[in-house]
Amino acid sequence: MHFALLDKVHPRLAETLVQAGHRCTALHDLGDAELAAALHDVDGLVVRSRPLRADLLAHAPKLRVVGRVGSGTENIDKVWCLKHGVQVINSPEGNRDGVGETCVMLLLALMKALVRTNAQVHQGLWLREANRGTDLHGKTVGIIGYGHMGSAFAEKLRGFGVRILAHDKYRSGFDKAGINECALERVLRESDVISLHLPLNEETRHYANAEFFRALGRPVWFLNTSRGGVVHTEALLNALDQGRVIAAGLDVLEFEREDLSGLDPALEPHVQQRLMLHDRVLLSPHVAGVTHEGQVKMAEVLAHKILEHIRHAEP
Repeated sequence: MHFALLDKVHPRLAETLVQAGHRCTALHDLGDAELAAALHDVDGLVVRSRPLRADLLAHAPKLRVVGRVGSGTENIDKVWCLKHGVQVINSPEGNRDGVGETCVMLLLALMKALVRTNAQVHQGLWLREANRGTDLHGKTVGIIGYGHMGSAFAEKLRGFGVRILAHDKYRSGFDKAGINECALERVLRESDVISLHLPLNEETRHYANAEFFRALGRPVWFLNTSRGGVVHTEALLNALDQGRVIAAGLDVLEFEREDLSGLDPALEPHVQQRLMLHDRVLLSPHVAGVTHEGQVKMAEVLAHKILEHIRHAEP
């Protein structure tokens, strides 16, 4: 099979496919017009964040598989792929550790006011009582979406002495020692911490909206390392100002460009400005799963999953 790599990915992926007898061509430097002309003999595509819309995919008549290095697949027109018998494969297993660890980092940084105290000490201030922290031990952590990322966060919380409530609309049977599988209403009512681990689709867009925050049973620390669009940013900011949310750690934002290259200043600039100025919001640039180890693991996992799919698809 001929695979086209449309984003820069770790070389381990191409090496693994080539060793198995396939051919790989790097096309990540081509614009859409040039790329369309180069897809006529391609059997497989590999992307990270490049958008794959129907009008581009239609130029690949031999296409059999699309591989996404990472977790989310919202940049791929899955309706077109399903209609044309093209398998979409991703590799969330590869960066789950990075995401789980980032969630712990964000949560502890928020609860201990790490960013604020670091800035103060660098400015020569030594404000101990004003920066009295909160312990994670004894708290209830609510995890919404218990797939690879949500379960990774739960694993990293072992040893912190927390109770974990987990909700997943499409998964069940994960109730075990330390993990309480429950309805969303209970997560919102009883949690001290809420962390979102949801894919972005029409069902989950603005999942955390004004109604969501009104349903909270107590003030919470709020985390989102999944996709920015699952949170209605203005509703979150209102919840912060109303005291429903104590502080928020966001690795992803609603206003990210489609290719994840930064923020789009044209999208609700007044809300963006309000977000950037909020002193109880901790931000990072969509890097929860972007680690050196994760880069290799995602490439290896995706390559092996693609090869396994090819083996099963062969007559």
